[in-house]
Amino acid sequence: MSVGIFIIIFLCIVLASFPIASAFLLSSIVPNLVTPTFPFNIQLAFRAIVSGMNSFPILAIPLFILGGAIMARGGVSEALFRFFAYFMGDKRAGYPCAVIATCLFYGAISGSGPATTAAVGSMTLPILLSLNYDKKFSAAVVGVSGALGIIIPPSIPFIIYSTVTNVSTGDLFIAGILPGILIGICLMAYAYYYCIKNGEDRDKLIDNYNMIRKQGFLKVFIHSLPALLCPVVVLGSIYGGIASPTEAAAVSVFYSLIVSLFIYKNVTIKDLPMLIVEGIRNTAPILFIIACAVTFSRVITIMNVPSLVQKTVMASLTSKAEILVMINVVLLFVGMLMDTLPAIMIFGPIFYPLASAVGVDLLHFGIIMVVNLAIGQATPPMGINLFVTSSLTGIPVIVIAKKAVPFLCWFLIALILITLIPQISLILLK
Repeated sequence: MSVGIFIIIFLCIVLASFPIASAFLLSSIVPNLVTPTFPFNIQLAFRAIVSGMNSFPILAIPLFILGGAIMARGGVSEALFRFFAYFMGDKRAGYPCAVIATCLFYGAISGSGPATTAAVGSMTLPILLSLNYDKKFSAAVVGVSGALGIIIPPSIPFIIYSTVTNVSTGDLFIAGILPGILIGICLMAYAYYYCIKNGEDRDKLIDNYNMIRKQGFLKVFIHSLPALLCPVVVLGSIYGGIASPTEAAAVSVFYSLIVSLFIYKNVTIKDLPMLIVEGIRNTAPILFIIACAVTFSRVITIMNVPSLVQKTVMASLTSKAEILVMINVVLLFVGMLMDTLPAIMIFGPIFYPLASAVGVDLLHFGIIMVVNLAIGQATPPMGINLFVTSSLTGIPVIVIAKKAVPFLCWFLIALILITLIPQISLILLK
């Protein structure tokens, strides 16, 4: 079977509205059914599914998801927002910027864009609306900022990229810190411009800020400290050489339990079975997609797709800059149509050999890839963060998407800088 026919079959299965995991599995067994001599049959496909799950780094995914679920119920996002609002609340665009900062920090807890959007949005949107910020603008702030959840470490997409390319998960986590901060600053810049142009209800803002300020810095800081320490505990254990990323994920679960049960006390022992079930429900589809994507990646490897793509692209594009532009354009388009994890499983094996061939550091390329797909989380038609925000506000997805366009433009500016300046991603590793 030719590569072209194989790709057409895969696209037809996807367009027929099959779940993406089923599309991976079905398209993987088609070549052997059509050509019995093709060296990847049904038995090998199911073996690949099992072996795909036999990965120590992948074990971090359910643990980070469970820790994030416990933290979301434990009131961590509220503590983080109050801390940032204490410093920003009286400034121009202070509250929208506090939301963005909260998403940055909460991303270092959940590792997931939709989880960050849901946890931060459910708490901050009512506050923004009570302060007379435009409802559509508020929804756009949360929907786009939630995408920071997969860039700031620990990031579930970084874990998947690590399994695809065999680069260090810990190094990817470090490489994601400065790009995430840069994107957050770019989003704050637009929020500041918007608030200057459209104005704010300064009286309400100052009243709300004074309510937080009356608590005093020490009380706000002590209340927020357990939430602020979570990224320090998790990432510090990795960067300090104390734990691997998977072991640090287990640490995050225990830390989230301590914080939520005994400090914030928003979670009780009776809530734990429900939270574990919630974690399983969120994890199972992800792991099934990864398992089936392993079979798909094995087939495209046997068909020599990465090498064919590399030869085709390098025959028409000669410079490193041209190839990076092409990859960025493709990934931006893919991010609009496909969820982040399957996109990495499909296009990671295809593009990373090409990037490596033109001298792009694979850690740098991992950041480029995830940032592109993060933009897709806030871009229709498949922008999952927009759907989460729509469910929180009742605003149609397309309306939020229109309001999010200026934020996404600033996101793109950050992407261009990250692509052109590798040091933004790599300087902390030196």
